[in-house]
Amino acid sequence: MSDKTSEQTANLTTALGHAANLLASNSASAEEQAREILRVVPGHPQALLLLGSALRRQGKAADARTVLQPLAASQPKAPMVQFEWGLLLGSQGESREAISALTRAVRLNPKLAGAWRELGDALTLAGDAAAADKAYAQHINASVNDRQLLDAATALYGNKLAIAERLLRAFLKEHPTDVTAIRMLAEAGSRLGRYEDAENLLARCLELAPSFHAARHNYASVLYRENKAQQAIAEINALIKIEPRNPAYLALKAAALGQIGEYGEAVANYEKLLKDFPRQPKAFMSYGHTLKALGRQEQCIAAYRRSIELLPSLGEAYWSLANLKTLVFSQDDISAMRAQLARDDLSDEDRYHFEFALGKALEDERDYAQAFAHYENGNSLRQKSTEYDAEKTADNVARLKSLFTRGFFATHGGGGSEAADPIFIVGLPRAGSTLLEQILSSHSKVEGTMELPDIVSIARRLRGRRDPDDPLAYPQVLATMDGDMMRSLGEEYLDRSRIHRKLGRPFFIDKMPNNFMHIGLIHLILPRARIIDARRHPLACCFSCYKQHFARGQTFSYGLADIGRYYADYVELMAHFDGALPGRIHRVIYEEMVSDPEREVRRLLEHCGLAFEEGCLRFYENDRAVRTASSEQVRRPIFREGLDQWRRFEPWLGPLREALGPVLEAYPGVPDF
Repeated sequence: MSDKTSEQTANLTTALGHAANLLASNSASAEEQAREILRVVPGHPQALLLLGSALRRQGKAADARTVLQPLAASQPKAPMVQFEWGLLLGSQGESREAISALTRAVRLNPKLAGAWRELGDALTLAGDAAAADKAYAQHINASVNDRQLLDAATALYGNKLAIAERLLRAFLKEHPTDVTAIRMLAEAGSRLGRYEDAENLLARCLELAPSFHAARHNYASVLYRENKAQQAIAEINALIKIEPRNPAYLALKAAALGQIGEYGEAVANYEKLLKDFPRQPKAFMSYGHTLKALGRQEQCIAAYRRSIELLPSLGEAYWSLANLKTLVFSQDDISAMRAQLARDDLSDEDRYHFEFALGKALEDERDYAQAFAHYENGNSLRQKSTEYDAEKTADNVARLKSLFTRGFFATHGGGGSEAADPIFIVGLPRAGSTLLEQILSSHSKVEGTMELPDIVSIARRLRGRRDPDDPLAYPQVLATMDGDMMRSLGEEYLDRSRIHRKLGRPFFIDKMPNNFMHIGLIHLILPRARIIDARRHPLACCFSCYKQHFARGQTFSYGLADIGRYYADYVELMAHFDGALPGRIHRVIYEEMVSDPEREVRRLLEHCGLAFEEGCLRFYENDRAVRTASSEQVRRPIFREGLDQWRRFEPWLGPLREALGPVLEAYPGVPDF
């Protein structure tokens, strides 16, 4: 090589290095430098890559595509080219194409930490949480060099969470301020469902490294999962200031806004997101959920249909249409669902959503045998991914009955908050609780909120990780608490629920059905709160649960025998509280409400200490947001048609009848327990 050639090569290397250094701080100057290089060396791949990156960073997407698309096609084995191409595609909302490009980049170079992170973000936006978790774990793996952390990252990637946790705790004993290790331990805790631990770890991580944006995103996600939406939004807003168009941030903010009932603002955020990133099937589906809560049914259906157009295999979008309860699928819809179920490569999650949706479609067609077969298939698949132990529920009921006696309440009562604001509606899902909420929230003094998680969260915190038989485990720990402690818990509940109260009315409704397990806690911390038990015929209620795919929780509902036992346990516990707290709980029998609405509405209002208002009988005119599966049904007058729908499936309900036992025979009364 001549001296002149060596000098030219050295100059080119220097120029490329200078342009690369300018990218982060001054992308316009980096663009000028890259163009200057290309005038001297036309078509130079590295200079083209720098030019495309500089254009992308300036928001010149069309110009960047002109450079990067042919470069990516001509350089299929260049990881940085594929990475940059994936970044551009992601910024334009082309998620599937971005995922493909980023996947190529990390296959070519598994040490590209940034590409793994971007791939995780793209997969999160596409709704593939499992794949996103793996990508984030690989991001951590690629980011660290310490052998111990590499071993922990490998365990985390392989979902060997106990091993990862042990390695990370040992490492942090020696290196307590290592933010990468803290974030990894939080990731393990989050996957194990220990969100409070993950929250504390990530808060510590950000205290040590405020600019650790990936950790802040994790922190916001954990806060959202803990139903701390206001705090989550504050963290997301800090991230959006840095990256205003980041789709993962915008989607999380919209979801968090919906969590606190700010549906109008949530819709605006989804619309902004989908304007910039219009090819997001999961985002369109979430947008549809928010429109559904607002009663904007036509737009809601259009959003669900758009998500199907973008991703025909998205079973949850079909189930979302079915879950409107009022939509009747066309023959084309039914054929499309059957075609998807015939595929060998369909995920279990998509498959069970299609099964539930097709069950509803065939029930509308009056093909009850085939409808039941699809409901059964969906429930069998769903059962594989859930853990439910009917014996544990029965043991818990026995423990609650043993503690919460008349004598216990006589000794430990008298504390708690004096507030009379909450009206709790408890029972099983699909028992008519949304109808009762709609009736009550049509009163001028009552605000409907949603199924609030706060009582369950307080109970979970009191339970901790103790053995159920530990005297300091929940609910036994309540026996050790004085009136001031009870009052503090009651005030905590009121503080946590305040964000959901938008209208300034004196009373509000919490209709979390599972709160029937916590009536003892509610009575102790909020002794003036009203409690209403929504009850429906056992076969009607239980089979309606069986047909329903719940987004989360309600793990008892995927087997007929499990549902029957759960219903029987619920009736037994409520009968116990009727004896231990006489007159405390007002029971509404759904069939009696349908038969004589005015009589039952008057009784309901009287229990709540409210004067009768005609508007409560015209509840279907109430345009409030409703988030539950009955959202469209309660926007219509009461109808009798749904009372006996279960009878069409009676030939297949033997296991349910057997599990219900005497509870079925005694309804609407209760057997002797």
